[in-house]
Amino acid sequence: MTRTAAATSAPEGPAAMQLLLTEFDTEMAATRRLLERVPGDRATWKPHDRSFPLGHLALLVAWMPGWIANTLTRDSLDLATWPQYTFETTESILATFDANVRAAHDAIAAIRDGDLERPWSLMRGGRVLFTAPRGPMVRNHLSHLIHHRGQLTVYLRLLDVPLPQLYGPTADDRS
Repeated sequence: MTRTAAATSAPEGPAAMQLLLTEFDTEMAATRRLLERVPGDRATWKPHDRSFPLGHLALLVAWMPGWIANTLTRDSLDLATWPQYTFETTESILATFDANVRAAHDAIAAIRDGDLERPWSLMRGGRVLFTAPRGPMVRNHLSHLIHHRGQLTVYLRLLDVPLPQLYGPTADDRS
């Protein structure tokens, strides 16, 4: 059975797209500063038995801009075909993140009137989990990425890794 998400309208037009692109670029710059700090030699560390390992969480954050690109350029994402989590070097995570950010930036820049109202579906093994308009899903993916980025700051703090500025100075970076 398919659940359809609420069809909230997102403002469209050149000004709205520029605002979204500016917000995306700002959030991705902050996210990259954080991913640069992930210690690759601690990939299997986790703060609790039920938590993601650090490497898994960092890779998830690196992949998430790709979800935005997918949402704007394809009709669905099937989780069964998504890559499996592996433990990567910090450099590899950054390369993945950078490629996904470029793809998402380009997809956002290419948005035209009506694109954000078109349906997009999340699937697992060919089964539709839900369908929603692309605009709200792009916002959801961005919020979801920011949520996991917040988790990543907690992980790094627990490992005593200095945190970079995200929205302003931190106890570690007052520049």
